[in-house]
Amino acid sequence: MSIDDPTSDLPPSRADAAARRALPDLHDIAQAAAEKYEVCKRPIAMRVFDPDTGKTTYEGAPCKSTMESACPACAKAARALRIQQCTEGWHLDHEPVDPTTNPSGLQVQVLTARADLLAEYRTAKDNGDEESAAAFRDVIADLDRELRELGLRGRLPDPDAVANPRRQRSTRRRQDAPNLPRRKVTKRTIGEVLDGKWLPGMFITLTLPSYGPINRVGARDEKGKVCSDGSPRDPRTYDYTRAARDIIHFSALFDRWIQNLRRVVGYDIQYFAVVEPQKRGAPHLHVLLRTPVSRKLIRLVTEATYHQVWWPHFDHPEYDDDRMPVWNGVTFTDPRTGRALPSIDDALDVIGEVDEFEPAHTIRFGAQVDPRHIQGVVAGTEANRTIRYVTKYLHKSIGEVLETDSPRTQAHYDRLHHELTLTPCSEKCPVWLRYGIVPRGVSDKTVPGHCKGKAHRRATLGLPGRRVLVSRRWTGKTLPDHRADRAEFVRQLLAKVGILKPDTSRLQMRPVQPGDWERPLREHLIMAVIAKRTAWRAEYLKAQLAAEPPDPDPSDGSATGQAA
Repeated sequence: MSIDDPTSDLPPSRADAAARRALPDLHDIAQAAAEKYEVCKRPIAMRVFDPDTGKTTYEGAPCKSTMESACPACAKAARALRIQQCTEGWHLDHEPVDPTTNPSGLQVQVLTARADLLAEYRTAKDNGDEESAAAFRDVIADLDRELRELGLRGRLPDPDAVANPRRQRSTRRRQDAPNLPRRKVTKRTIGEVLDGKWLPGMFITLTLPSYGPINRVGARDEKGKVCSDGSPRDPRTYDYTRAARDIIHFSALFDRWIQNLRRVVGYDIQYFAVVEPQKRGAPHLHVLLRTPVSRKLIRLVTEATYHQVWWPHFDHPEYDDDRMPVWNGVTFTDPRTGRALPSIDDALDVIGEVDEFEPAHTIRFGAQVDPRHIQGVVAGTEANRTIRYVTKYLHKSIGEVLETDSPRTQAHYDRLHHELTLTPCSEKCPVWLRYGIVPRGVSDKTVPGHCKGKAHRRATLGLPGRRVLVSRRWTGKTLPDHRADRAEFVRQLLAKVGILKPDTSRLQMRPVQPGDWERPLREHLIMAVIAKRTAWRAEYLKAQLAAEPPDPDPSDGSATGQAA
């Protein structure tokens, strides 16, 4: 408003309560700014301690969400990291470096001392000297912490832990599955190079079998063409029970497929796979293999692969929501007779003793593999386009991918979700109590028949956990390693123009504990991250301009024109 305006001295008109409630608050503005500058809008407050100066500061760490609906910036960064991981390993022409390091002498010394103390601990336990045993146990815990600080992968066993007996099952193949040729699997991960120079990767799509006819019309794809909406033609005959069980054990079937493929080709073939839902709600896999495999062999392995679920049969529930087993302080009992229900381990022991016992469920891939979904892809533009196609839904949840406006498709998903709530997802699933079996790890807090696992949620439709399945030697690196490579690339680029970043490896970062009165507001953390991102972008742009050769100036014909 101009200073010459006679109305500028008048006080602003007072807004009513509804207008004031419609105004954005500081949190809304901060999140909008975070989305604009592509920084995390849900930063986690971290307490940063500098041991050299003794100074403590607070910074915001990214939430690292992979869902765009939760944090667009973190989801974009996570997808870019997966694209880099996939690109680096798909057409690798040399064996990846084994990341395993040899144990150090200090680690061996600490472990030897732990072994001696463990022997003394067991002797004290056998002699009934509880005081000495407790002292030995405390020292063993200190050595365990020292081993973790020296670098240790995996868990350390408890001093009182004993090995559980392994249940033996028959490995004889089913008579209705074709036999596969077997070779000794070597440690190499790269196959033969075609014509001495071509090393195409494979792109394969694996799907589950049909559970009933699907409506072929009812929706439109991204190009506007009429396509299926995923709903069954006759929901009464659609096999929802088999569909739910196949979804639960889909990852185990893929593991068996990879195992069979490696035995057939004779080397440790590597893969990068992404799990996606089809319109009908069934999962399917986009699999990238590092080295080429014939289509005939892929089809043979797919037809011969199956996975048997050796669980107690769960076809007919014994209890419903109106009458569930009761907790008696030790285990769950029948509500009418009061008898204790058998445990899952007791049921598995019975299965192991019966030779003619049939598996609770057998899962296979679809009867046919579409040849269009088995193709070789060489490195370059086609490979980059395929990688972006495979990773296009990584920033969306299963529920977001399956969003629909069709009432019949919505009813189909609801029916599938209901069946998933009646299907046990593991040997610890409380759904087992519906079938009169006590799962592992029950307590007075266990709700009979209701599992909190992601496999039973409506938003996942049985597809919880990792959406990306990567073999260990795809690149020989972990995601943190790839993230460090990206940071190191930027650091070296900045160093070329004289911008040296301080070494922050000495800093000790811990999440802020509840009750820390010095904890900054999330809005302030977002603003600080935006300020850092703005400064970083300016430095990075400066380094890029300095690294690129200048464009020639057409006005004077010289080759020393200013860069664009």
